Amino acid sequence: MSEVFKSVKDVDVQTIKWIDARFSLQDVKAGRKNYEKGHIKGALYWDLEADLSDMSKKTGRHPLPDKETLTALFRKSGLELHDRIIIYDDGGSPFAARAWWILQYGGFKNSIISLEGYEELVAIGIPTSDDEEVAEQSNVDPVWDETIYAPREFVEKTVEGGTGNVLLDARSAERYRGEVEPIDRIAGHIPGARNFDWEQLKKDGSFNLHDEVGKRLSQVVTHDDDVVVYCGSGVTAAPLFAMLKQNGFENVKLYVGSYSDWISRETIEVEKG
Repeated sequence: MSEVFKSVKDVDVQTIKWIDARFSLQDVKAGRKNYEKGHIKGALYWDLEADLSDMSKKTGRHPLPDKETLTALFRKSGLELHDRIIIYDDGGSPFAARAWWILQYGGFKNSIISLEGYEELVAIGIPTSDDEEVAEQSNVDPVWDETIYAPREFVEKTVEGGTGNVLLDARSAERYRGEVEPIDRIAGHIPGARNFDWEQLKKDGSFNLHDEVGKRLSQVVTHDDDVVVYCGSGVTAAPLFAMLKQNGFENVKLYVGSYSDWISRETIEVEKG
């Protein structure tokens, strides 16, 4: 089993670099405001929309920034490839997982997601600050891991049967089946996709690392499958990607554009039911 989610109680935090990824899809300024009120001492703030997405692109609701932009973020954050990095959010949220996936994509393989949210970290005594943190800039050159990234063209080939991959939709069963669609203009799912609601990864508001989650995942995909995960905008698919890796699924990719990108073109195919 890979260590992706980890309790900070089991970590020597003296040698850690921290990233605060708190965010709210309902109030996009809330994460930054909460960071300014208080954060883990030394933590830098990565905003879902300002740092971890390129909102000027039309390839879905939270498109991936280009490599030059991500490189600038890594360097501004003072990161080196060997750094031990912990990312946290409010706990049980998808935002730390999004930041973690981007770090994995950039080659920062010593990064983990805190099992505890910010308030829990405070409660166990991790030092906090309300100062604006500024890192000493690095000159890091990312080592891009293309094996975990699925562009739209790869997904199109997968739908056509040309890659042998399994598509796994992280949205609710109702949205997957096309019974309700509160956000996107067309209801349904990418043809051939299976479904595993990312909310099933949690118990009592925290990510569940017990064997029951791995067993549930294994009922939908096998460890021999090559899996491509997606959701509505690429955000809630990130914790599903992370939990698959946590449970020993080796070959997993993330379609960052996800369903909102899939339906962005005039000629599309979707399934319902």
